[in-house]
Amino acid sequence: MNDVHDMRLLARLDLNLLRVFDAVYRARSLTRAADELALSQSAVSHALARLREQLGPHPGTGPLGIGTEPLFPRDGRGVAPSALARRLAPRVREALAALGRALADTQDFQPDRDLRQAIVAMPEAVEPTLLPDMMARLRRHLSTGPVPRLDSVRLDRATMKADLARGRLDLAVDVTLPPDPDLRHLPLLSDDYCLVAAAGHPPVDLDGYLAAAHIAVSSRRSGPAVEDYALLRLGIQRRIALRCQRYETACRVIAEAGLNGGGWLLTMGRRHSQPLVDGGRGALVTLPLPLDMPPLAFNLYWHRASEDDPANRWLRDVFRP
Repeated sequence: MNDVHDMRLLARLDLNLLRVFDAVYRARSLTRAADELALSQSAVSHALARLREQLGPHPGTGPLGIGTEPLFPRDGRGVAPSALARRLAPRVREALAALGRALADTQDFQPDRDLRQAIVAMPEAVEPTLLPDMMARLRRHLSTGPVPRLDSVRLDRATMKADLARGRLDLAVDVTLPPDPDLRHLPLLSDDYCLVAAAGHPPVDLDGYLAAAHIAVSSRRSGPAVEDYALLRLGIQRRIALRCQRYETACRVIAEAGLNGGGWLLTMGRRHSQPLVDGGRGALVTLPLPLDMPPLAFNLYWHRASEDDPANRWLRDVFRP
């Protein structure tokens, strides 16, 4: 192609259609691509048809050697890229990435002027540990300007990825999740496990741990608590006698029951346990675990679409340990 022909093609090409093309190529599904782009499936189909029309005919196996097949023919329950789509895909992705970098580089982002609000989802249990430090970091990085509003909202793991993709969340904090090509992360917090028990409770060995009545803390209605996943990997299943939603509640149960309540045990992160034990006014103690468990690790997550966004990148740098 010569430069004149290239410019004429670009003049009639809607660049927004390239984002749709890239999403469908990666997802191999109109439905999943529509979810990622916050569009209807019908809008995605129409966008692909418009893009195919704007690209025009190409050398192929159709009548007179001209190919006009769709970019993504149906393939079972999804779609598969045509030969033309496979040729276009790496160049489209490269062009989108280059355009994103160029726009990010030329944007004069000033956090004290441009950042008014940040929304971070996190488990309720770690909010007392993380949120004060996050606010302190924001104040240090904006010592001469107004501090943006920071909203800490409840983490919903089922919708976290879609909320990050659509901008309903800027960042999310969660335990280490299975790898996902659309999510980026960095380590945020690592905490060793300990036991919280009533004051006067003796050290616990493994037999005592297995025989004890445990309190599990989880905001979910059912399923293992976060520490149970680590225990199950060690082949250990404890006896859950009480399940509640907050660590503060569990500590009050232990403190009020004391040793007369049967010696409840609570397994939790040591950093998070300290203010709760201190607030128990001598009614609570921390004890070492009688087994080796990997640290409780939390990560800061964002969507790959926000990788080069100046505001998101600035927030990540601020919250980075």
